[in-house]
Amino acid sequence: MAGHGTDAHPHGADRLCEAGNRVYSRAVRRGRVSRADAGPVPCLLELALLHPDPDDMDWLVPTSPQEVMTRLLRSVHEEVSASQARVGTAVAAVEWYAGLGGREQGSGEGVAIRVLDGLPRIRAAMDEATEQCTAEVLTVQPGGIRREDELSEGLHRALEMRRRGVRMRDLYTHVARHGQGLRNYMEMMGDSAEARTLDEVPERLILFDRTVAFIPANTDRTIALELRHPAVIDYLVTAFERFWRLAIPLTSPLPDTGIDGITHRERSIAALLAEGHQDAVVAERLGISVRTCRAHIARLSETLGAASRTQLGVRIAQVGLDGPTLAAEPLPVTAPGAARESSGDL
Repeated sequence: MAGHGTDAHPHGADRLCEAGNRVYSRAVRRGRVSRADAGPVPCLLELALLHPDPDDMDWLVPTSPQEVMTRLLRSVHEEVSASQARVGTAVAAVEWYAGLGGREQGSGEGVAIRVLDGLPRIRAAMDEATEQCTAEVLTVQPGGIRREDELSEGLHRALEMRRRGVRMRDLYTHVARHGQGLRNYMEMMGDSAEARTLDEVPERLILFDRTVAFIPANTDRTIALELRHPAVIDYLVTAFERFWRLAIPLTSPLPDTGIDGITHRERSIAALLAEGHQDAVVAERLGISVRTCRAHIARLSETLGAASRTQLGVRIAQVGLDGPTLAAEPLPVTAPGAARESSGDL
């Protein structure tokens, strides 16, 4: 979505030009703008931020900010998913070509990409990157509550970087908020580290000084890629920064869903169910167990008055829970039947 735009307005909805921002803001405040006022900013029509008023074609009405945010979140998620797929293809190609050269040509590794096979090699490479880091570390940590052993495993690296004045920013899922170990870890790091959370995050990423990154290359994380190509690094930094802007600081409460009896996590589950995902996939993406996920689905069904999964899907759509969770203003909806109060190794 960010790649659309006319020659005069080469931008996306996430970074409007000054004129576009002014006209769209006016449309949101007033409910519509005239075609004449929108004439100098064709980007708003092209990006579907404005569309004709069916009652009067001389006027344009704005797409709601919530819908715009939903589009942006989906776009970012699709970009990251596509990137992960391309990385997997690249790994397979590297391994295949490495096999053609035989042992005399080594492992087929280059400067821009290195395949690290085995935990000892991964840890050695990350220790080296840690020692050379001078300014910043960016990490994405998927999964749920961080175990004490996971946090302590990389604590020596983090404390050494803190001593050198390195700044650290970490992205977790919202579920990680419930682990006291993470809060203890952040207290130990003090002002040198900052954590934010999202409903779900992409696969693990550790990026040092915007020059070298480590990502897993298989599901059990016993193989990793060390990436140094500037274009790949720039892409990963851009993806991280976009997720960071959408994330909520660990020290701030999660926004209210705006629907009586529906928790933030249940809203996230509802959105994934609406996309057609099975319970196991929903649980994995949100960093919770399948058992916990099903318990939330049962409470969601009770709150929305749904007697079956099919009926639950209908009720989710009716009350507006079928889109990504937004950190914007809460939805002005009350659900019927509401009865409850409401950096380590790769």
